[in-house]
Amino acid sequence: MDPLTLTTERLRLRPPEPADAEEIFAACQDPDIQRWTTVPSPYERRHAVDYIGRLAPEGWLHDTAYTFVVERRGGGPVIGAVALHHPRSGTWEIGFWTAREHRGGGCTAESVTALSRWAFTEAGADRVEWRAEVGNAGSRAVAEKAGFVVEGVLRAGLLNKGTLRDCWIGALLPSDAGLAGAHPYLPAQTDARAAHTEHGADTARAVSGAASDSARARDVPARP
Repeated sequence: MDPLTLTTERLRLRPPEPADAEEIFAACQDPDIQRWTTVPSPYERRHAVDYIGRLAPEGWLHDTAYTFVVERRGGGPVIGAVALHHPRSGTWEIGFWTAREHRGGGCTAESVTALSRWAFTEAGADRVEWRAEVGNAGSRAVAEKAGFVVEGVLRAGLLNKGTLRDCWIGALLPSDAGLAGAHPYLPAQTDARAAHTEHGADTARAVSGAASDSARARDVPARP
């Protein structure tokens, strides 16, 4: 896919450019970004240059990752990055980071929502997944604000800096975003639904049995 730009009410999501290197380098000095994401640590200028000049373009070229930096529509610095990556069986995974000074205003959730909708409407996704190491409360708050449903914990589900870590996993479906999916979806019965269904069946059988007994009783002559 050719690189493209997405816009929201407040933001512009575009492919990274060489002029962004210094701002990306500065943002990724944040210990929280280095701790919770898979960016290199320590993060050097050459990592930003490689991200812009090789990793992001190769992802677009081979349809393995669609990477955007995030900025305000009126201009200004790079405030974060968001990407779809690791496509498999109709599922894309979303990842993001936001510069420390731009957190808390809802921009990250806005960009995640925009990119997820694009994944469903233009990239053919059936499901967008979010993963974060257990304990990354900030990332989880963003995902939930963007409509993702946290589905559980994957043991050793995230490899970060040579160490496997347990991670939360969540997902957004087209229906969660008010969109029609490319394929019909038949949710599995949960235990609660199954119990409710079985209870309903038992009740129906009991009512049916009582009705039959009542009908039979009317056919029996009354004793004097």
